[in-house]
Amino acid sequence: MNKHCLVCLEAGVNHNGDLERAKELIRKASWAGADMIKFQLYKAGTLVTKKAPKFWNWEGDKDKSTQYEAYDALDNLPWEQYPELIKCCEENHIEFLCTPFDFEAVDYLDSIGMKAFKVASSDLTYLPFLKYIARKKKPIYLSTGAATLGEIEEAVETIKSAGNKKIILLHCTLCYPTKPEDANLRIILTLKRLFPDLKIGISDHTLGTTIPIAAIALGAEIIEKHFTIDKTLPESADHWLSIDHNEAKDMIEKIRQVEMAMGSDIKKVFPCEKETRKWDKRSIVANRDIKKGEIFTPENLICKRPGTGIPPKFLPILYGKKARQNFKEDTIMIWKKI
Repeated sequence: MNKHCLVCLEAGVNHNGDLERAKELIRKASWAGADMIKFQLYKAGTLVTKKAPKFWNWEGDKDKSTQYEAYDALDNLPWEQYPELIKCCEENHIEFLCTPFDFEAVDYLDSIGMKAFKVASSDLTYLPFLKYIARKKKPIYLSTGAATLGEIEEAVETIKSAGNKKIILLHCTLCYPTKPEDANLRIILTLKRLFPDLKIGISDHTLGTTIPIAAIALGAEIIEKHFTIDKTLPESADHWLSIDHNEAKDMIEKIRQVEMAMGSDIKKVFPCEKETRKWDKRSIVANRDIKKGEIFTPENLICKRPGTGIPPKFLPILYGKKARQNFKEDTIMIWKKI
C-alpha cells in the first residue's frame, strides 16, 4: 500500500496580523487538499539581538537593516487569537501547527492543545530548547537547514534523551529562495539511511512546485511549502516566494499521483497488462509453408506477434526436429502440434 505523504502549507506570518486573513489561509489550504497548515509564534526581542545582520535581501525589505527591525515590523497575531485558529482548523478538517521561537511560546502552544511542534532550522543547534520541547511528549517536525549531519545527529539524540522518539526530520536548504541546483534532494536518501526509525521529509524554499513533487519519488513522507493567498502582498513577509491556493491544489494533486505511481519494488505483470501481454509478445511462427517430416530451421521458423504460442526462447529446442504435420505460413506453433 502506498504511503500518504503529509502536506503542510507554511502560512508563517503571511496573515499580516489579520485574523480573518489567517482563517482564509486555513480554509484555502484545506480546499487545496493540505493535511496541515503552519503558523509562527515569536517575539523579535527573544529571537535576535538588535544588531544581528539580515541573511536575506528581499526587495520589499531593504529598508530594514537588521533581523530585529525586519521581525519587529512583521505583524504577528495576538496570542489570545491562536485558539480561534485551532477551532477554524478543526472546522475545516486540517491540522494546526505552529513554530515556537521561545520557551514561553512552547508552553502556550502546548496549553491550547497543539498536537505537534515544528522546530525551525535556526533552532536545530539550540539543544536546551529542543530538550524542553521534547519533554512535552508530542511529535516534533525538525527542519535541518544550514546544518551538518553531526549537528542533526546531536539534535536527534538530544530529543531522544528527553524520552521523545516522535521525530520527523525535514531536509531543508536555508536559502530564500532556493535555486534548484541547491535543493540537494539526494540528502533525503542519506537521512533515510542514517535515521531508519524516523520519518523523513522536506521543507522546501524553491520557487514553484517541481522540487517537492520530485521529493516524493525519493521517499519524502512530509512536504512543507510556503503558502499565501496573494503573492503580490508586501514582500516583507514570505508572500512572493510562496505558492497560492491554486498552485497548492495542483501540487497536492500531482503529489498524490506520484504516490500512486511509486508502487512496489516487485516486478510483475499487472492485471492491466495481461491482455496486452497476450497480443504484444511474440511466438514461434511458420515463416513459410512447412511440410510434414520437414526439419525445423532458422529459414522456416520466425518469431512474430501475438504471444499466444511457443515463446521465442524455445527456438533452439525446435531446430533440427521434424514437423509432425503440415503447417501453413504464419501458423502459430503450439506444443501439442509439434
